[in-house]
Order: sequence, then C-alpha cells, then structure tokens
Amino acid sequence: MMCTIIPPYLLRRLASVTDPTYAGAAAAARASLSVDRPFRSIRTSEQPPPTTAAGRPGLLAREVEPVRRTIFDAGNLEVLPGTVVRAEGDEPSADEAVNEAWDGLGHTHALYAEQYHRASIDGANLPLDATVHYGRDYDNAFWDGERMVFGDGDNIVFRRMTASVSIIGHELTHGVTQYTANLAYEGQPGALNESVSDVFGALVEQRALGQDAAQASWLIGAGLFTEAVQGDAIRSMRAPGTAYDDDVLGKDPQPAHMSGYVETVDDYGGVHLNSGIPNHAFYLAATAIGGNAWQGAGQVWYDTLTGGALRPGTDFASFAVATADAASVRFGERSPEHIAVAEAWASVGVIARATTTS
Repeated sequence: MMCTIIPPYLLRRLASVTDPTYAGAAAAARASLSVDRPFRSIRTSEQPPPTTAAGRPGLLAREVEPVRRTIFDAGNLEVLPGTVVRAEGDEPSADEAVNEAWDGLGHTHALYAEQYHRASIDGANLPLDATVHYGRDYDNAFWDGERMVFGDGDNIVFRRMTASVSIIGHELTHGVTQYTANLAYEGQPGALNESVSDVFGALVEQRALGQDAAQASWLIGAGLFTEAVQGDAIRSMRAPGTAYDDDVLGKDPQPAHMSGYVETVDDYGGVHLNSGIPNHAFYLAATAIGGNAWQGAGQVWYDTLTGGALRPGTDFASFAVATADAASVRFGERSPEHIAVAEAWASVGVIARATTTS
C-alpha cells in the first residue's frame, strides 16, 4: 500500500508545462509520476498487513513505550530503506531533512501516545522508520505500509517533503487507518481515508506549535511550495478550493460541500479531491467546539476511527453518523460537542440538518 501526499492531478498538470522556466520541474513531475504509477496499480488489491492491534483500539497509557525512530538515507536512489543515518540516542544530524523527519515522527507519536493513549501507529509499539532523499528531485512523500519515504522536491515548485509536519502526520496516519478501520482507497471511503490523514496531520502540527482551533492555519503542506508558486499549501481545511491559485499549477479544485462533489474515475474516484468535504466538516466541528482541536473534535474522530463502527466501504453519510454517535458517547447526548459535530456534517451537505439534533 502506498499513499502519496501530492495528488496525481497536480503532478500531471506540472508535467505538461512547456514553459522553459519550468522545464526542470516538468521533468521531475514526469519522473515522480513514473515512480508512483506501479504502486497505484496494485493499491486497491492489497490486503492489510497482519496486526496485533485488532480489538485493542486504545491501549492503557502504561503500555505505551517510548518512540523508537530510525532515519535512513536513500542517497537519491529509488532503493529502500537506504543507510541508517540517525537512531534513538544519536545527536541531531547536519542534514536538515533527517532532523525534520525525526522531529515529525516524534510529534506524531506524541499526539497518539499522549492524547489518545495509542502505542504507536499500530497500537502495539511499532518502531517508526523513515527514509529521506528518495529518488532524484522526487516530488512526493508516501507511506508504503511499513515506512515513511520523503523526496527532496524539484526546488523549482516543490521544496523537500520533510519541511511540513502536517505531511508527516498525514502519512503516518495512513498507517493508523490501515491498522484500524482499513478504509478502502477509492470513492467516498478513499476520500475519508485521505481526510482522516489530513485531520490528524493538522492536529500533529497544531499540537507541536501549541495552537488552538482558532489560531491554527488549517493548511496541509504549508511551506511545501517555493516562492515561485501563488499558493499557501496543497490543501486548506478552512476553505477547500483556496489553497493555491497559480498560473502553472492551476486552481485548487477541492470542493467544500456535497453540491460540488466530483464524480470521476481519476485518482481512485477523486480521493484527493472529495476529501475536502469531510475536511471542512472537521474544521467546522473543531472551531465550533473550540479549544485544542486534538482534545475536542480530534478525540471524536479518533474514537470513530478505532471504535469498530466503520467498515472498509464506509461512505460520508455513515461516517457522519458514526462521528455524531462517538461525540454523544464521549461528551453526552445533546452536548455542545455532539451538536457541533452533527451540525458540521449538515453544513457541508452530507446529512440533513433536520436530523442533526434528534
């Protein structure tokens, strides 16, 4: 299983650019698509890996072991895992990408361990491995079912993929989903899979920065674009469809409401596009609840992901009901949290407002 952060439609757009100024970026995008394509062709047929975490969605805090990280360097080759360059107990590296990956793994582990009492991403203290400097000018980062892998970007349009903590949290959360709800990676379940990763990627970043829901940017991949791009990030949870608007990359195509839902066979049924709808629902719920989003709406989403109500084929409406139920169990029927979650889903057109406060 390989879940990439940069959508294929964005890379295809860049790959087709003929402006000589972006020749290097276009070549890098074509090469990145070539790297990603074999993995995409097998993703939906793969089975989840065996896990000792089944039936153990929330381990007791005393069972959570300290994070165990190992960073590898691929040396710009497309060979995994590469050479070990930093392990637990080592001093920081002179390589910025190594340290960014290290810190991002640590922040992600800390969110799941300290807030949700989860023992690493599998619930059974899985060591966290990451490889940096994968490929040459590789414009992506991915979770392959075992490790995080980061490219360096082309440095024309994309910077190195380790530069964004939200990206690291996003990709590692694909692992959490893999070991819990195992949402299928196509159509609405696939968009939910992507959205859950955006949600917890944002929460990893917010917690690391000490930002509450009102202070947060709600951007995914902030700082990933170079100054040549007119854009803030690859996605916005606050306002899907506004993350970038650039002559080369085009305009962010994400919808924020079901009225804009994209019916397509591309990108496994638009998993990176339609994730904007549940993303916006989470943003609305989190800001309505207020405070630290990882403690309010984030706790509800985590309870939903690990509570056993989801199936691989869960659609938006079923997920909305499951989150409302989880909010009711966690915070109480008709509590402000319960009402905020249900109202958020109604606001993005997933469920009818008339059913949100019953």
